[in-house]
Amino acid sequence: MKIDHIGIAVKTLSEAAKTYEDTLGLKRSSEDQVEEQGVRLAMLDIGESRLELLEPTRPDSPIGKFLSKRGEGLHHIALQVENIELMLANLKAAGIRLIDEKPRSGAHNSRVAFIHPSSTHGVLLELVQYGE
Repeated sequence: MKIDHIGIAVKTLSEAAKTYEDTLGLKRSSEDQVEEQGVRLAMLDIGESRLELLEPTRPDSPIGKFLSKRGEGLHHIALQVENIELMLANLKAAGIRLIDEKPRSGAHNSRVAFIHPSSTHGVLLELVQYGE
């Protein structure tokens, strides 16, 4: 397991990406849109991990709701796992509160599931598995 990315909710993807690129010298490695979640995103490489900038495509999306309640900022930490189904089953058996009991489609040919922050000391965690 490793940190895959840190998700940051932003109002305007292009402005936020420019800030990170111009001030920190980070490079945008990819962009994607996940219609189901109402989000457009850009990944910026930083070491072995990435920053994921998340812009809502509609106000009722999870990121849109987050921005209206809390404003821009840290949204989640994503952990890359090898077997997302097994990890979810183990977490559920341990009494961890899950937002997603089954993986759903994510960006860049991934499957994702979220763990409720009430079970992880206030931090929204995302599990990510690539491929398949």
